[in-house]
Amino acid sequence: MADPVHIFSQGLWYLRDEVACLTGLAPRRAWLRARSGGAIAGWGHKPTAARARAEAQRSGLAYLAFEDGFLRSLRPGPQQKPMSMILDRSGIYYDARQPSDLETMLEIGSFSEDELKTAREIAGEIRQRRLSKYNHGRDRIEGFATGKDQPLVLIIDQTRGDESVAGGLADETSFARMMATAAAENPGALLVAKLHPEVISGTKQGYLRDLAQRHGAQILADDTSPWALLDHAPHVYTVTSQFGFEALLASCKVSTFGTPFYAGWGLTDDHGQASTRRSAKRSLDELTAAVYLRYCKYFDAWRRTPVDAMTAIEQLDFLRRSFLRNDQPVIGFGIARWKRSAVRAMLDGIAGPPQFTGSLARATALARERKATLAAWGPAAARLRQNAATAHLPCLAIEDGFIRSAGLGAAFVAPLSLAFDSRGIYYDPSRSSDIEHILATATITPHDLQRAAALRQRIVADGVTKYNLADETQQVVVPADRDAVLVPGQVADDAAVLAGKAMGADAGENVNATLLAAARARNPGAFVIFKPHPDVEQLGRRGALAGTEEQLGADLVAGSSPIDQLLQQVQRVETYSSLAGFEALLRGLPVTVHGLPFYAGWQVTQDLAKTPRRGRQRSIDELCAAALILYPRYWDPVSGLACPPEVALDRLAEMRNKTPGVRVFIGKIAGRMVIRWKKSMIFLRGNR
Repeated sequence: MADPVHIFSQGLWYLRDEVACLTGLAPRRAWLRARSGGAIAGWGHKPTAARARAEAQRSGLAYLAFEDGFLRSLRPGPQQKPMSMILDRSGIYYDARQPSDLETMLEIGSFSEDELKTAREIAGEIRQRRLSKYNHGRDRIEGFATGKDQPLVLIIDQTRGDESVAGGLADETSFARMMATAAAENPGALLVAKLHPEVISGTKQGYLRDLAQRHGAQILADDTSPWALLDHAPHVYTVTSQFGFEALLASCKVSTFGTPFYAGWGLTDDHGQASTRRSAKRSLDELTAAVYLRYCKYFDAWRRTPVDAMTAIEQLDFLRRSFLRNDQPVIGFGIARWKRSAVRAMLDGIAGPPQFTGSLARATALARERKATLAAWGPAAARLRQNAATAHLPCLAIEDGFIRSAGLGAAFVAPLSLAFDSRGIYYDPSRSSDIEHILATATITPHDLQRAAALRQRIVADGVTKYNLADETQQVVVPADRDAVLVPGQVADDAAVLAGKAMGADAGENVNATLLAAARARNPGAFVIFKPHPDVEQLGRRGALAGTEEQLGADLVAGSSPIDQLLQQVQRVETYSSLAGFEALLRGLPVTVHGLPFYAGWQVTQDLAKTPRRGRQRSIDELCAAALILYPRYWDPVSGLACPPEVALDRLAEMRNKTPGVRVFIGKIAGRMVIRWKKSMIFLRGNR
């Protein structure tokens, strides 16, 4: 049994799995005193760790200092767990008053050529992807420009009371000396004092605001990415800020007025108190290798398993790009409360999270006031686009993605994926949609094709479909001497069916009866299997068929058979516009389409209805890349973060392996009640 690591801090206890991974010790919650054995963990040398450090000294147990790493997360704050962490057994990197593991590593360590090569690659990726400790800032500075021939001098502020100031052998006078030196050394340059984000927000005080005014420096109070400033190749003046280290990565000249971890190695112009322990001269590659490859340890953003630095960079880059793409305010109109967590996670961005309202008048007023985009579920979005009061406003139509959940939306099971369409919506062929635009015009990269092929292979191997219902267990036996044709049913008043009918794709009064008759006529000798839509069968939505199986035109009604199992047993699929047709394509089955779904018209299906805007030939993997990678968005309900489809499949596997709980049962009952109430309202209105 592992020795214990005693944790006093609530924040560090929240990360106890990561602590266990980094130490190999068993986390134990400590309150007043640490019990015998093991070690004591705390947050670096911060005041909040004073009790843990004092207890380590009293008990004689080793003190383990933890800190966030240099590539931490999308945003600051405890709501996002750090993607990188530091464990220091001798000190902590920002406290030059005593040795740290990082300092010792740089003073006496050696680095292999392979390590230095990897360090150069890491630095290059950080520069290219423009990553920092936090990554929620805009990648541009509004209204900021430098004269073409005027050099830029950037003076970095910090927050008062920051442990890295005292730990860096500096104080308030260091900032005054830095400002005076920057002004004296750079006559004619543009002096800009960059305030700390927490000073900008008003939560803390800094050092430079008054000093900047006295020395004629501009004040930059803009919470932006450091790289938006480093693009201008400034001479950076700092006391101990991490900004100085990133400036080195950007090949900028850096002058220090404290003793940060990157000073004293021959890479910076140092005006602070020299550390007698730092005598080695180090290259930038060696510093990068020490910091990013040895000192920091990394965790998967969603799964919280250990990963290497490059994987962490790729994941942080994904989160940053997902966040920055949401650069316009969004007003969500009429979106049910149980769906809002998913919508919020996928639309949160630099313009802030979406704001929700059920009032059309308020939604319209907010959209005008904030110059925002409206967002509403598919049919509601279509009405907004036609409404004279809102037609001129940008509008996103929201619908479930194609890998949705382990359960029905009509039973209040939250989606793992959603589509946000700025042009139309994927099921409506009357106008172009974002997915149609992608398939018609986009060049799909080899990387995305490779991902699509891997996704398709995994979906087939794991039997993944849209809803992944756990209670479908009926086994089907297909005669060996007959070809089998699957006819997937649909909800008769589903928006996709109504949209297809409006475009002339015959669906009759009940799409399922019409489709089944047509499929039987086209396949007279086949064994026809009809699979009712689960919303029709389980929740009572429109589209149920009456009569015996033979009268319906089907040899078998497979009501509670998993769609994936059926797709393994049939030779082809006949569908109106069901997503089961797309799922069949992923499994290599021929598909005949009677309606106008998004996957028709790209020369991968037999199309009985015309799709005049389409016609470009696409492969199955190109279709898969568009439908599963480029078009929808995903979120991870465990971490609360946006995620790629691979993570959504992981969560789906976990959900499928769980026994459905009371919540699922209540959701189904509530779904039935809502549908019956809606039917009653329609009946009453029809009889008035």
